[in-house]
Amino acid sequence: MGYDVTRFQGEVDEDLLCPICSMVLEEPVQAPHCEHAFCNACITQWFNQQQICPVDRSVVTLAHLRPVPRIMRNMLSKLQIACDNAGFGCTATLRLDQLQSHLKDCEHNPKRPVNCEEGCGLEMPKDEMCNHNCIKHLRGVVQQQQTKISELEKNAAEHKHQLGEQKRDIQLLKANMRAIRSANPNMQNLEESIEYNEILEWVSSLQPVRVTRWGGMISTPDAVLQAVIKRSLIDSGCPLSIINDLIENAHERNWPQGLATLETRQMNRRYYENYVAKRIPGKQAVVVMACENQHMGEEMILEPGLVMIFAHGVEEIL
Repeated sequence: MGYDVTRFQGEVDEDLLCPICSMVLEEPVQAPHCEHAFCNACITQWFNQQQICPVDRSVVTLAHLRPVPRIMRNMLSKLQIACDNAGFGCTATLRLDQLQSHLKDCEHNPKRPVNCEEGCGLEMPKDEMCNHNCIKHLRGVVQQQQTKISELEKNAAEHKHQLGEQKRDIQLLKANMRAIRSANPNMQNLEESIEYNEILEWVSSLQPVRVTRWGGMISTPDAVLQAVIKRSLIDSGCPLSIINDLIENAHERNWPQGLATLETRQMNRRYYENYVAKRIPGKQAVVVMACENQHMGEEMILEPGLVMIFAHGVEEIL
């Protein structure tokens, strides 16, 4: 479909009109033999009905069409045309070859993207602004976010289930290895080496901490607090083979001689700063693992490690 003739200043040469739509040629193409010119869209639609020239009825197909001569393109380019947005207040008149670049920036373009200034900031065509409802839009955004959150929660649950299955497989593998070890003593060293490497890998993943208030240590945690710490150890990836031992070592009844009583703890408090301590994620509690604290001596450390729970005073080392 061509340009409306009434949009142009002055008379337009008849050779620049499309024989099909009777408007000024838009994206013109030409038949090869008769040299009649048409709008590209008009002749394409014509050929859907019949493969002949609309003017002289000669046989022609879409594949035969070619661009119009340069002189015709130049004549079209120089025509002065009113902006598409004249009905919306634009008074610009410009060359036809400058029309598209003008339309992109025309402030009267009803489809020009604008941002909502009522609060939501949504970008939309200017002519849709009058029907825009911020609350409706934001409600839609919230619903989209809720859908994404639901999908993420579903994926997280699936991953957690898969992780649980993998942990069970690992425990089954370890059980099989223990059975093999009982038949072959040489397997014991291999299993112990694997478990030790698992412990080192887990400990290295924890955040180093500095305890600023050793007096806030809870030496007799109840069953509920121990259960909370145990869940945090599991979630942190602590090897299952040592979790129960660590929880048992969270109570002073199992602590080594240097920590066994309040008196000995007060006497040895000056040595506490030498501990290499790691935070149990999300808790005011630390693990002091034997593998990292051999320098402390037997009276200050216990295999596989100690769990120390505090009311406050655990600070991460940045």
